[in-house]
Amino acid sequence: MIHLVLGGARSGKSRFAEAQVKQLLAETQNGVDSECFYFATAQALDAEMGERIHHHQTQRGSDTIVWRTIECPLELTVALKAHATESSIILVDCLTLWLTNHLLQKEPLLQKEDSWQQVKADFLQLLSELPGTVVLVSNEVGCGIVPMGEINRRFVDEAGWLHQDIAAIADRVTLVTAGLPLCLKG
Repeated sequence: MIHLVLGGARSGKSRFAEAQVKQLLAETQNGVDSECFYFATAQALDAEMGERIHHHQTQRGSDTIVWRTIECPLELTVALKAHATESSIILVDCLTLWLTNHLLQKEPLLQKEDSWQQVKADFLQLLSELPGTVVLVSNEVGCGIVPMGEINRRFVDEAGWLHQDIAAIADRVTLVTAGLPLCLKG
């Protein structure tokens, strides 16, 4: 099962996704040993982001779920392939940070374009075949004005296309705004 959870910054999307994992875990505890993974894609490239990451780690540490955290800022597809099982519940937070990590890699623009398209194709292929449950969290960034700057426009475009491609294969898609979930699919 694939569940895509979208929302803006501080919309409550991560909290909602974690609640969905708790609900899934409660439903599957009837004799089935589920392992919960938290795939974190953030990189602490500055002090403020380091604080955000620490805050999320602290929250997970005090959670009722026993999370197995996998740091995968670039190799998300490899990590999913290595850890997904029929009984696993995987939360990926978040896809737009993963996209950013790829777009900001130090390589020529032409190679970067080809590289991201291949990474995305591999990810979508694996996602459609993956066993278990995957809850994907991502920022909805296409609801505002067209941003200035080539890399900013590319980011918004690529995020939108990634979300559309995932939504096409997802079982459920939820948009979270002001902490309130709106079911878009499923």
